[in-house]
Amino acid sequence: MTVTKKHNLQQTLQTIKDAAVTHQLNATELMHQLTQREDNARDFAMHYALNRVAMDAPDWTFLAARLYLDGLYEQAAANRQYNPAQKYGSFHHLIQTLIHKDIYSEELNVYSKAEIDELNLEIAPEKDHLFNYIGLFLLADRYLARDHDRSLYELPQERLMIIAMLLMKDESRDKRLKLVKEAYWAMSNLYMTVATPTLSNAGKKTGQLASCFIDTVEDSLDGIYTNNWDIARLSKDGGGIGVYYGKVRALGSDIKKFKGNSSGVIPWIRLLNNTAVSVDQLGQRQGAVAVYLDVFHKDMMNGFLDLKTNNGDERRKAHDIFTGVSIPDLFMKKLEETDETGRSIGEWHTFCPHEVKTIMGWKDAEGQPLGLEDFYDETDHHYFTEKYEEAVKHPLLPRKTYRAMDMMARIMVSQLETGTPYMFYRDEVNRQNPNKLEEGRTSIYCSNLCTEIAQNMSATTITKEYEDEEGNIVIVRKPGDFVVCNLSSINLARAVKGDVLKRLIPIQVRMLDNVIDLNQITVGQAQRTNKKYRAIGLGTFGWHHLLALEYIHWESDEAVQYADRLYETIAFETIKASSSLAREKGVYSQFEGSEWQSGRYFERKGYQSEKWLTLQKQVSEQGIRNGWLMAVAPNSSTAKIGGSTDGIDPIYAVEYAEEKKNFKFKVTVPDLDHETYEYYRKSRHELDQLWSIRQNAARQKHVDQGISFNFYVKHTIKAKELLNMHMAAWKNGLKTTYYVRSTSQAEIEECEACHS
Repeated sequence: MTVTKKHNLQQTLQTIKDAAVTHQLNATELMHQLTQREDNARDFAMHYALNRVAMDAPDWTFLAARLYLDGLYEQAAANRQYNPAQKYGSFHHLIQTLIHKDIYSEELNVYSKAEIDELNLEIAPEKDHLFNYIGLFLLADRYLARDHDRSLYELPQERLMIIAMLLMKDESRDKRLKLVKEAYWAMSNLYMTVATPTLSNAGKKTGQLASCFIDTVEDSLDGIYTNNWDIARLSKDGGGIGVYYGKVRALGSDIKKFKGNSSGVIPWIRLLNNTAVSVDQLGQRQGAVAVYLDVFHKDMMNGFLDLKTNNGDERRKAHDIFTGVSIPDLFMKKLEETDETGRSIGEWHTFCPHEVKTIMGWKDAEGQPLGLEDFYDETDHHYFTEKYEEAVKHPLLPRKTYRAMDMMARIMVSQLETGTPYMFYRDEVNRQNPNKLEEGRTSIYCSNLCTEIAQNMSATTITKEYEDEEGNIVIVRKPGDFVVCNLSSINLARAVKGDVLKRLIPIQVRMLDNVIDLNQITVGQAQRTNKKYRAIGLGTFGWHHLLALEYIHWESDEAVQYADRLYETIAFETIKASSSLAREKGVYSQFEGSEWQSGRYFERKGYQSEKWLTLQKQVSEQGIRNGWLMAVAPNSSTAKIGGSTDGIDPIYAVEYAEEKKNFKFKVTVPDLDHETYEYYRKSRHELDQLWSIRQNAARQKHVDQGISFNFYVKHTIKAKELLNMHMAAWKNGLKTTYYVRSTSQAEIEECEACHS
């Protein structure tokens, strides 16, 4: 046996002994087999451990992670030229090396060598042992800094420290290091994760930090093509995209008064589809775009619901985008209208938005035309319903009329085949908006790619084009509200059980708020909107994991009540943290006149306890830093890095094979033992979805934006059962629903930008 192999064996045996003691593993057989082998001891031991992972032996994943970690230490030490026995080398040398190699940004030079050396002392290699195998593998494979030849330089704790340093670099010098250490504490203990773009790009020379963007398309050739250009630039930088197409005229509408010339929204959506495919995200994956349309748009039944299905004319397909339907309360009420035999008879009319504006003559205070999409129903005044009925009664306004239930059936058929369209309950979203521009007037037309964002939107328009003195052709655009999602999530199982929410949330809110100022977004109106509203989306993952640790069954009133209490606590601490930040740094620009200032937001939520009334008074007097505060994203990949369960979803299975493009291995649910098994026993497709809806309704009360919420159904589900789920979601006040995931569907590729 060579000296190198002997050293490898000795190190591997020591790692196995340490992990076996920590996780109470019987590794005697493995160590015996290693002494009989001549090949790479670590690789053999790692694969042995991964193959041993099972329901009755889940902790072998941590041994596999320790062995994989040894390999990372060796790679980094070789590339950075230090003794691998140190595990971590000089942090200052790493920063200077990667700045020189054009991997890290020179912004990190704001820290002196003395400060970096002090932070180096904070780096805790033992925190690497918190990762299970899949979490460490994903972190190393996708996020740790490598040079242009893909050689590994950065190690896990250094990535977290670099993120903390970047996010706190503009804080005042007297407290900057303290805040860096606090942010590192939050991340290194896996109490929280940052969004995928932040995890990947913070401190590096390329890429931006936000997760998703949402744009509104103006009904003009200029609007359609400039939107496509904006989407291409954001997609290149790694953002997930939501696009609202409800203002674009329908098939057969007139163009410049020439009748029947419009090709409708489908060709433009196909163009967007091609952009998503052509402009990939950081060279790693194709762009991810969701397109939303109102259920009262005439093209809804003329191609939109069939965009992703496998039947019909391929020339009117867009298989690579995702679809969403914006639905008013009135449509859901029409589904409930029946005759004496119980047959659904509710009629639904669809219109071209351009024809509505032209014929109905509705205008805003500035004389700009308004359409049906510009109104929503309030609790005490049904603005949309009034306008819709006015449109229906107008004898000159063209429309296509359907039985509402037939439209819903088409929606559900598409969902069972493709998982989409998403459902966006536009009235509830706008009713609950703390930044209404005017009661009854729509400010939020759709959500993002993952259905958890709900912020004010408006279209960007070209106002003029001219030649300047230097001969340049200048296009002037009036910027609309182009939504930006800045996300981060609490690891519920670790943070709640660790009783750290009160300490964690203030630093998490500060980190998110700093992302807004640090991020450089290539689309100007998105950059402007980001700073105008300073919206953040603090979310959570690990809900099923937490329930299991608390010995609470998913299908229970106890789970619903726990969701209510926990998310109220998170909301309270988040609002409090943002208000404290406002006292220090100032309020967001649109605070005056908002429901945060008036207290209407708190009243609508029914927050009447003494602590809530005190907070309401504090917010009214000193303001709030961020216009929107909470959004619960899907959190799949980053939940795995955090060693927990996806978002608010139930588990896929107690034991399963995790498979992506470049790996496949066995995984068990976190903290599985003879006590927690009972609370994990039912998987997502076996659970009664009505309990999931009730849980989500309980948490939605406290979340000012939205929640990525999936339905999990058997492929044998009856139409009436799926309809009942949608009706229950709407009646329980959910703002959105995400995928309908059937047991017959292939795995749906999600946007990883929203995983946080």
